[in-house]
Amino acid sequence: MAEAERIIGTPDVDGEASAPAEQPRGRRKIAVLFGVALVAYLIDLVSKMIVVAKLEHHEPIEVVGDLLKFEAVRNPGAAFGMGEAFTVIFTCIAATVIVVIARLARKLYSLPWAIALGLLLGGALGNLTDRIFRSPGVFEGAVVDFIAPAHFAVFNLADSAIVCGGFLIVILSFRGLDPDGTVHKD
Repeated sequence: MAEAERIIGTPDVDGEASAPAEQPRGRRKIAVLFGVALVAYLIDLVSKMIVVAKLEHHEPIEVVGDLLKFEAVRNPGAAFGMGEAFTVIFTCIAATVIVVIARLARKLYSLPWAIALGLLLGGALGNLTDRIFRSPGVFEGAVVDFIAPAHFAVFNLADSAIVCGGFLIVILSFRGLDPDGTVHKD
């Protein structure tokens, strides 16, 4: 009987058979999510180690004239240096994002979503690592930023991963693709 209900649907309150729930097909993309996150995290971590060792307390390096420089900056706030007094709150937000993504991983069947969430997770971990381990103290650390385009805020590779992941999530949402691999047309 249970097999028949699964195939034809289960009766609803009125006794009518409802459509069977569509099950996601394929394998979960947890390995892709964590693989992308690991690569994004390691690239960010290594780049910050190089910046701290070679660029901090030195003159900026001009990459493309005045248009792009590498300049070591410690940012205790959020994007554009805002919210310097709320470093602990930004740390909690990053930790919450990481927990939410880890919970979503169980229902993840979409490769594009796995990549997007992996970028978001890797970037969040990169900046969270700075907030936990860099001075002035645990959960109050300043993030190392170093990519300085002209007339724009200084940022790092973790920030880039977060923005790219967020942008991809917006595109996937507009296209109607859900993390479980289903497509809805609204």
